[in-house]
Amino acid sequence: MENYDFCKRILVTGGSGFLGSHLCEKLLDQGHEVLCVDNFYTGRRSNVAHLISRPSFEILRHDICFPLYVEVDEIYNLACPASPDHYQYDPVQTTKTSVHGAINMLGLAKRIKAKILQASTSEVYGDPEIHPQEESYWGNVNPIGLRSCYDEGKRCAETLFFDYYRQNQVKIKVARIFNTYGPRMHPNDGRVVSNFIVQAMKNEDITIYGDGSQSRSFCYVDDLIDGLIKLMNTGDEITGPVNLGNTKEFTILELATKTVELLGSKSKLIYQPLPEDDPCQRQPKIDMAKQHLNWEPKIQLEEGLKKTIDYFKGII
Repeated sequence: MENYDFCKRILVTGGSGFLGSHLCEKLLDQGHEVLCVDNFYTGRRSNVAHLISRPSFEILRHDICFPLYVEVDEIYNLACPASPDHYQYDPVQTTKTSVHGAINMLGLAKRIKAKILQASTSEVYGDPEIHPQEESYWGNVNPIGLRSCYDEGKRCAETLFFDYYRQNQVKIKVARIFNTYGPRMHPNDGRVVSNFIVQAMKNEDITIYGDGSQSRSFCYVDDLIDGLIKLMNTGDEITGPVNLGNTKEFTILELATKTVELLGSKSKLIYQPLPEDDPCQRQPKIDMAKQHLNWEPKIQLEEGLKKTIDYFKGII
């Protein structure tokens, strides 16, 4: 028998994407009803195909740039292309998804009195002038660059969330997600982990932009999803923004070398010019997540890379 006191009706926008599909699965495993909403612009049905037979799972094709009328208890707003290749393909639509999508989901949350979580991003910090990045840092973002459709779109979404919170008392949560990787990444999304794995598996040259000294912190997807759910389940006094990411920092060159080593690949490293506004450093300060969520990542890079490589071996 269902425990209706525990079972929540939860909407996940972008639910067939990389992060969204893992979130849907975890919420179902916890006994909730999940409505996955996606326009399948970058999300893939194959990511959630194994969930379709579950009676508590429903999938709806919808673009959140248009209003949605459903009855739910919680909303996770993950809808937005997240890799540079995808969000720069149609930058106007990327901004619309972040801004119009936030307005529509916040309007829904206001009407039905639902709690709503925004999947924001470490990109709101731009090319940071402080290191590591903490939530109080306002960022260093180029508002007219190639990446600004995503960076400024997410910054504006955060503004909307806090204005709905102050003006309309909507119950909000804002998570700033740092580089995340794992199974169900799109093989052609242009992100560094998937790029390196696919190139190394095919023994192709591995493309490093710049000299490879720029650094990133890589969080395995299971850890990240755990953090999102913990943030959603905090009391109303915790709004965020809260950084979610791994604090272990690696250079891009170290990541490439490790990937080649794990795959026993014959790939060679080649170097290309650094893209415009590509940040030199990215590392979260997660004191807030530790304090308020009792959360920190558990899966370190080598273990997570092995799991991700196993996934890509199954699809390529």
